[in-house]
Amino acid sequence: MTFQELQPKISAIVSDNNKVRDKKLLAVCQLLNENVEYYNWVGFYFANHENKTLHLGPYVGAETDHTVIPFGKGICGQVAESNANFVVSDVKAQDNYIACSLTVKSEIVVPLFVNGVNIGQIDIDSHVIDPFTEADERFLEFVNQEVAKLF
Repeated sequence: MTFQELQPKISAIVSDNNKVRDKKLLAVCQLLNENVEYYNWVGFYFANHENKTLHLGPYVGAETDHTVIPFGKGICGQVAESNANFVVSDVKAQDNYIACSLTVKSEIVVPLFVNGVNIGQIDIDSHVIDPFTEADERFLEFVNQEVAKLF
């Protein structure tokens, strides 16, 4: 399924009044994981600005020990500080990468803004080296714009 075909499905999940927020977030993760071949782990992290930590929210994929990530640590922690997308084509080339699994080869993290504040991010791991393009970034920005409506 193309990103263009997935967009209305994302919007439908977000606007579904029969599900609570975490169920909607999980449904978004499942949709992406099942329909984008190289999205092998899809999840949300949410910021606690007082403690400067990220906390794992709904996700689909292999279990992770990284349920709390300090700002600045790893790709997710860097995005919490930079407020910018971060695409890692090869995780082995990253100094500040937190290894989740030997199968992860690349990662993309896109911040989630609500009223101009970075409240979290969508994090996607891939078992393929360098699969992410600018189209992934624009699509995930769209996903986060839709998800922001839940907050």
